[in-house]
Amino acid sequence: MGLYHTEDQAMLKDSVAPFLAENGSIKQLRSLRDSNDATGFARDLWSQFAEMGLNGILIPEAEGGLGLGHVEAGIVLEEIGRNLTASPFLSTAVAAVEALKSASADMRAQWFPKIAGGEAVIGLALEEGKKHNPAATALKAERSGNGFKLTGAKTFVVHGHVADLLLVSARTAGAAGEEAGITLFAVPRDAAGLTAEADRLVDSSMSARITLDGVQVDADAVIGEVDAGWAPLTALLNAGRLGASAELVGVGTGAMDMTFDYLKQRKQFGKVIGEFQALQHRAAHLYGEMEGARSIVLKAQQMLDDGDPRGEMFVSAAKAKAAKSTNLAVREGVQMHGGMGMTDAYDIGLYMKRDRALNEVFGDLYFHADKLAKMNGY
Repeated sequence: MGLYHTEDQAMLKDSVAPFLAENGSIKQLRSLRDSNDATGFARDLWSQFAEMGLNGILIPEAEGGLGLGHVEAGIVLEEIGRNLTASPFLSTAVAAVEALKSASADMRAQWFPKIAGGEAVIGLALEEGKKHNPAATALKAERSGNGFKLTGAKTFVVHGHVADLLLVSARTAGAAGEEAGITLFAVPRDAAGLTAEADRLVDSSMSARITLDGVQVDADAVIGEVDAGWAPLTALLNAGRLGASAELVGVGTGAMDMTFDYLKQRKQFGKVIGEFQALQHRAAHLYGEMEGARSIVLKAQQMLDDGDPRGEMFVSAAKAKAAKSTNLAVREGVQMHGGMGMTDAYDIGLYMKRDRALNEVFGDLYFHADKLAKMNGY
């Protein structure tokens, strides 16, 4: 398949781009930040996502969704990144939906309509250390009655303090560092023994540290099979990593476009600074890097949609490339804006902050470069 959007995909982009430019703009992000909003996103915008059918992109048609793929989800996420939109779309409508496809029919029937209708937010309780390492899961899940008792802590749970449901990875067998022995659980946010402490991240979004103190869940809370949670967890991670890559491309492109506009307006020594050859070279290099990132992200989306066995490898390549290119875009943006780029009056600094947060989500550049090397025998 060619590295371009189909006519239907282009129509989706033409619909989403103006919608988010108007309703999910940087102005809204500043409003949430300056008002010290405790939720981290606008619930009315989340409802608008649902009205447009966006929350159901990855939900099968037979279960009330659109039955589309990662290319379409990526179109939405790129526009989210371009506008720095505050939204639970990535964690809820993308990553969580992919995991819930392995859940029981009853669980899917309960949560898919709520996600599609904008009535639910799902938190991903996967991390336990300072860096992304899902295999290092140590939170214990012990047999208790007809279910399990969960004990431990999770960190960096985006929107975890306001989530209606948490997807929690826990250790039912084996040792931390092993993929085998992990089980994925669906835990209600209001479960007895579960507490959440909210944190504001560098990009003004909200995350939470979750503590589970003997939280009781029944056997129906298991997603997939006991001790074999790595399969649904892998589906969740691939979707989340690829979605974060698409959002990073949006962040980088938004920063690049803003910088190019500035180069055409700012004057020094009687000339528009975009006429200076040194800056033209840097701008051309940046454009090439962002187009390369967009291409590999689209290729990975297509492969994941097609069930290509190389999909996971391309997902890591996409996350690594998107992270590297977008970091270049935001750094060049701040530098080319000069001293103004360091002030809060200019939006370019907000792109740098979103880049820093997204880079860490689902593994940073170095995590995925290492993963790629290992997958290729190095």
